[in-house]
Amino acid sequence: MSFRGINNVALDTKGRMAVPSRYRERVLEACGGRLVVTVDPDSCLLVYPLPEWETIESKLIKLPSLNRQARSIQRLLIGHATECEMDGQGRILLPALLREYAGLGKKIVMIGQGKKFEIWDEEAWNDGQKALLESVQDDEGELPVALEELSL
Repeated sequence: MSFRGINNVALDTKGRMAVPSRYRERVLEACGGRLVVTVDPDSCLLVYPLPEWETIESKLIKLPSLNRQARSIQRLLIGHATECEMDGQGRILLPALLREYAGLGKKIVMIGQGKKFEIWDEEAWNDGQKALLESVQDDEGELPVALEELSL
């Protein structure tokens, strides 16, 4: 199972979003429509099929409890994790607290990231992409070692 691509989606007045139809069957097969939504430090939301989230959660729980950064990550990701179930029309309800955290307006973007999705406010996503493209064109930063042999 792999999710990829960018999808423009609208939030309704109740905070529900429709999972794009091209993903619905895969989501149903992978987890019966049961998803987990949590926050990301980049001010977006992360959406995982429940089995994928359970794998990540078990790793997070094993982090050393005396490490301040580990506890902060646990509080952020596990503390905000909310189970959502796709309804018969392929919609999920994004909790108000999570929508507020990510600054989501009516227009949002759902980005496939392999085993998960990111949800961004459309305007924040567009602004971030412009900045990213500018930094890539300026050759800012070093390429991670794991990417040095990647060929596109």
